[in-house]
Amino acid sequence: MIPSSTLSPDAKPTLWTPFTFSVFRAIWIASVVSNIGTWMQNVAGVWLVTTLTTSALLVALMQTATSLPAFLLSMPAGAMGDLIDRRKLLLLTQGFMAVVAVLLGTLTLLGEVSALGVLGFTFLLGIGAALNAPIWQTVTVELVPRSVLPFAITLNGVSNNIARAVGPAIGGVIIAYYSPGWVFLLNGVSFVGTWFVVYNWKRTVEAATGPAENFMGALRAGMRYVQYSPAIYAVLVRTFAFSFGASAMWALLSVVVARRLHLNSGSYGVLLSWLGAGAVTGAFLMGRAGQRLNYNQRVLLGTLVFVGTNLCLALVPSVYWLYPVMFLSGIAWLMTMTSFSTTVQLHVPKWVQARVVSMYMLVFQAGLSLGSVAWGELADRVSLELALIAAAGWMLVGMALALPFPMRQAEGLNLEPAEHWPDPIVEGGDIDPDDGPVVVMIEYQVDPADWAAFRQAASQLTRLRLRDGALRAGVFSDVANPQKITEFFYVATWGEHERQHHRFTKEDLAVETRVQQFHMGPEPPRVTHFLSFPRTTNVEVAAPYETLEGQR
Repeated sequence: MIPSSTLSPDAKPTLWTPFTFSVFRAIWIASVVSNIGTWMQNVAGVWLVTTLTTSALLVALMQTATSLPAFLLSMPAGAMGDLIDRRKLLLLTQGFMAVVAVLLGTLTLLGEVSALGVLGFTFLLGIGAALNAPIWQTVTVELVPRSVLPFAITLNGVSNNIARAVGPAIGGVIIAYYSPGWVFLLNGVSFVGTWFVVYNWKRTVEAATGPAENFMGALRAGMRYVQYSPAIYAVLVRTFAFSFGASAMWALLSVVVARRLHLNSGSYGVLLSWLGAGAVTGAFLMGRAGQRLNYNQRVLLGTLVFVGTNLCLALVPSVYWLYPVMFLSGIAWLMTMTSFSTTVQLHVPKWVQARVVSMYMLVFQAGLSLGSVAWGELADRVSLELALIAAAGWMLVGMALALPFPMRQAEGLNLEPAEHWPDPIVEGGDIDPDDGPVVVMIEYQVDPADWAAFRQAASQLTRLRLRDGALRAGVFSDVANPQKITEFFYVATWGEHERQHHRFTKEDLAVETRVQQFHMGPEPPRVTHFLSFPRTTNVEVAAPYETLEGQR
């Protein structure tokens, strides 16, 4: 349920529209505070490791320690986010991260932490962030209507980048005059503030439709959805290519400042602040860019800017020249990441949203983690400059992925459940949800002249069956009666087939309607359900469950 706001039904949403929703506004403000603490923590952690070790690889591993937990835990977190009350999960993750940050701060102030210790605590914070992130991302969908969602996602990016602009500067000052330990303690306090905001959120939990999913089944359903969703798959490929190359900047920026330019933590914080300021500025430019550039073009432009960023970090001799470079990089970062995130969330129905978002974040963090290791190792073995130039080359080549993997617009999609399949008529008693497997057959009469067009339409429907739970699906013709064509799909259990009823969206209904238009005859296509024999009921023989079209 979306809370009401002052938005008129005929009003055109703007960047400020999400703030008219009170819960979104409260959570957004809390996230700004928490993100400031996180960026202070990032600066303090990286700089502390930089001062505790001479290894560029260990410094680069700070990015890996942050990103690797997401690689390992994003998918389980997404499954939990779709199965368990998201509010309770957020309370758990925010509390865990507060405890870890306070403990790290205490040990640092006591002088009892090493470079490996900082990596370990960063990894623990990464675990909390990995469990928190997919759930936090999908909460936005519950707070604003679909028409406002792109602006809300952009504002979430602004939240992080306001923090990136302010947090590093504050963190740098505290490090310079006091100790990184105080930064870690303040970060712990920021998590406590977010915890209280989430605690006071009176979330409306929607009633579940269909049999409940178990954890492993939910994971498989999420992976299957991505596998058979070309629009999502394209975003994941492009996200990995971008994050792998962009990771060089995040992993090696502190090394550039300390080792190549011979500057202190304050300069490092200022560079990150310029990047954050650019991202905030980019949010205000997005409205105009949205009218001129689609998401695919935004990603290409953002990638090209990051090619220049990596080259400048490798070659520019003065930090003053890097300030405008980082400013432009911030604009490119926000433009690219919001394009990825918005495309994913607009293409996914609610039932699988947290799982798909978690896989998107997994791929993104995998790119950051693997890229950080690769560019850090190359910097240690060869040179810092060559590692950054190689990252720029990777991103330049990666732009060619726009041809086989274009990003598709999704603003007009209707992903509400169609709910047009009546429950099948079952004789012989109720069927246990765990009974199976189940085979569903739909018989069409198709004129041979329409076979080519029917096959094309049916192939799209087959993909939807596989995406929504079928293990196998296909279309066959009767050799004795070629006009008789049977579509079938095979599902593991009766419960999974019942869930298919609720997963089919109104957008999918248009695909099914195109297939049905090729059917000839006075009666609608005949739908028959077959259950694995024998059934575990008191009935000795169970006939197939036959229904009219529309009953699956």
